[in-house]
Amino acid sequence: MKKLYFLLPFILLSCKSNTSSVNDINYKVSQTEVSDFLKYLSSDELEGRETGTKGIEKAAVFLEDFFKKNKIKPYFTSYRDTLTNFKSPAYNIVGVLEGTDPLLKKEFVVLSAHYDHIGLDTKQQADKINNGANDDASGVTAVAQMAKYFAKTKSNKRSILIVFFAGEEKGLLGSKSLVEKLKKRNFNLYAQLNIEMIGVPMKRDYLAYVTGFDKSNMAQKINEYTGKNTIGFLPKEAEYKLFFRSDNYSFFEAFGKPCQSISTFDFENFDFYHHVSDEFKVMDISHITSFIQEFLPAVTMIASTPTEEITMNL
Repeated sequence: MKKLYFLLPFILLSCKSNTSSVNDINYKVSQTEVSDFLKYLSSDELEGRETGTKGIEKAAVFLEDFFKKNKIKPYFTSYRDTLTNFKSPAYNIVGVLEGTDPLLKKEFVVLSAHYDHIGLDTKQQADKINNGANDDASGVTAVAQMAKYFAKTKSNKRSILIVFFAGEEKGLLGSKSLVEKLKKRNFNLYAQLNIEMIGVPMKRDYLAYVTGFDKSNMAQKINEYTGKNTIGFLPKEAEYKLFFRSDNYSFFEAFGKPCQSISTFDFENFDFYHHVSDEFKVMDISHITSFIQEFLPAVTMIASTPTEEITMNL
């Protein structure tokens, strides 16, 4: 998550499903795969994945290999989308899953997370690697597993753009660069779900929150689609203006469509933001797996409803 300058010193939403939902998805997210994926992406080998370094290059290769293994095609001529606003070579990793409906496939849902982090610490200490397990290897892991689900089930009528951003920690550079290219292509965006810091659970009566809760009806529709209190309102999110601090904002600014980040970091459940102790060993793999599993029905509905049900609030 982009640097928060006020960091660290409920309104409960309850929506019963009154339209068709897909609660009973016959797909099981593998906890082992979640663990293995996150463990490598947050390993010391990648040296904190700072944009423009050898560490993030290893992460890029890892993500490209994941796309290839799961037969997810590149959106551009390759999976690598070069940033236009960074001094040294840096890349978003972008794949696409074409929709199955001849008309709806012209619309896109964006599933995204940033795979960069802040790299090596300059302080004189034993551990210098900011592994970024929660921020945001956890989000990348969730998006990857959702992408695998759609690649296997082909249950998306709309097309899905899968994006792993670089340069988020440098000022949302990856998303800013990408939206300029997409605008030139007349990219038909329906909605974006950006996953940000979901490595540990909240002690609340809902699973996660969305940034910019009142900007659209996304929270209400997700709860309707899952049939659960999946999304709630977090006052701290509004206080710290988190809507503007992650890659969803670049897309919202460019397209004016529902583009929001989903997170379980609530300022009370994780003490290692931008800290060398943000490591795999403090991640709750069971929670992450359950998070992905619970979101699959919602993302399936978002990618498949015959009309655009998620809309901006006026």
